[in-house]
Amino acid sequence: MEKVIKIGLLGSGTVGSGVIQVLEMNRPQITERVGTPIEIKTVLVRDVKKPRPQLGHLHLTDKIEDILEDPEIDVVVELMGGIHPAREYMLRAMEAGKSVVTANKDVVAQFGKDMFAMAEEKDVDFRFEASVGGGIPIITPLKQCLTANRITEILGIVNGTTNYMLTKMTECGADYDTVLKEAQAKGYAEANPSADVDGLDAARKAAILSSLAFNTRVQLEDVSVEGITKITPDDIEYAKDLGYVIKLLAVGKDSDENGVDVRVHPVFLPKTHPLASVNGVYNAIFVRGNAIGEAMFYGQGAGSLPTASAVISDIIDVARDILNRTFGHVRCTCYEQKKLCPLEATSSSYYVRLLVDDKPGVLGAIATAFGDAGVSLKSVIQTRRNVVDHAEIVAITHLVEHERIEKALKALRELPVVDEIRNVIRVENEERG
Repeated sequence: MEKVIKIGLLGSGTVGSGVIQVLEMNRPQITERVGTPIEIKTVLVRDVKKPRPQLGHLHLTDKIEDILEDPEIDVVVELMGGIHPAREYMLRAMEAGKSVVTANKDVVAQFGKDMFAMAEEKDVDFRFEASVGGGIPIITPLKQCLTANRITEILGIVNGTTNYMLTKMTECGADYDTVLKEAQAKGYAEANPSADVDGLDAARKAAILSSLAFNTRVQLEDVSVEGITKITPDDIEYAKDLGYVIKLLAVGKDSDENGVDVRVHPVFLPKTHPLASVNGVYNAIFVRGNAIGEAMFYGQGAGSLPTASAVISDIIDVARDILNRTFGHVRCTCYEQKKLCPLEATSSSYYVRLLVDDKPGVLGAIATAFGDAGVSLKSVIQTRRNVVDHAEIVAITHLVEHERIEKALKALRELPVVDEIRNVIRVENEERG
């Protein structure tokens, strides 16, 4: 053991403290697996005077230069979160010849190109396994284990907050506001939950996963995003009746005809789909490849120790590279420039729920509006559930381009017999490609 791999840790919050704990807890095994000890030398904190008994044995600093200018520090582990100053610190660390490990989905999704360019220029590693899926290994499989495949589809439940909320709505029949308050009380949702419930957190992860899966750069702004705020108990019940569950999915698809299609939105998912039984705060990512067929990665998508597990797996890989002097053996994999599929050209089946006048001829008028727009209906249900002097019509379409469903919705809004389009949700079914 000629060398001790020394780490500069940026941030000592939930994940940072988990990294410290796991390194201590599994130190003998980690040392054997690397071939040399790994040691945290310095931790960057906001306030060095704040009592931190769990960090009592470590050197604390509030000056980033104490880490970036220390020649003994080999690896900088960024766990601060947010874009600034985390992005700048990581770039400066690589410029100083230090490899970087991060769990920062915001920086990877928006500035991954800059990170990889600096890592290649300075011949260091840039690793980010923990940026998607917490403790679930998915980044490394996409960059290494599945590279013999052409990946055509990736579907992910990648936000534990929204999955918990939809699970509670399904199991208990509660409404959105009730389950949001419960999620906040349990610490699963922030006081301002918009990043989760509006789909933005999942969109960042969708951009990262799709960039890796399809070998082409997908920016955050390329992702069509819709959250769960419009989901009601009625939608949940209709889904059950029709053999589905509702999940918020990160969706990435690649086809020769339409190019790369990346979206985040609620989905009617068949109960037989592998992702349908992923409940609570758990995450899962489903991958379809032309050699492997179908594969799914499942586990805890957040939390101190699960996320620390992914961070330390990257640290171990970097440490091995340092010992073997083999930096960057897997560089940026976005070597293609595939076209991105515009939203209007994307295809899906749809669930459409309408509030209509309860009188003869309504169903025929609605069917005509769909047909004139080129939308074929797979099933139609008419019910008087929870309405007075009106009826609800629920339609499931066959696979159709988004622009055609928009045309149909426009026609339906203009029908005098249609009082309200109550919801429109995509359906993932056996017709998927």
